[in-house]
Amino acid sequence: MEHSSFDRGDADGAARARYTQDMRRERHSVREALRSDLPAAHIGLGVTVITLIVVASLSGPRWTLIIGGAFSAWFLLALAVIHIGSGRGRDAVRRACIATFGWGNWI
Repeated sequence: MEHSSFDRGDADGAARARYTQDMRRERHSVREALRSDLPAAHIGLGVTVITLIVVASLSGPRWTLIIGGAFSAWFLLALAVIHIGSGRGRDAVRRACIATFGWGNWI
C-alpha cells in the first residue's frame, strides 16, 4: 500500500510541530536557568567592590584601576546598547546593571 503525498505531508507537518514545541520548551528552560534580577546584580556589584578593595590592598592601585575600568567599560557599553534599543532613564540603568553584575545570581 502506497502512501500518498498528502499523508507524508501530514507526517512531516506533525513532526515539525513536535520539533518546534520541543525547542520552545528547551529554550524556555534555558532562559529560566540563566535569568537574572536586580538582587542578583546587587550581589555581583558587592562582590566586585569587595574584590576591588582586596586587590587594592594587596597589589596597589594599578590592577584596581584596570579591573574597575573593565567593569565600568562593560557597564557603559551595556548602557549604550540598551539606550539605543529603546531603553530610557532608570530602566536602562537597571537593565545595564543586571547585564553587568547579574552573575551574582550564581555565587
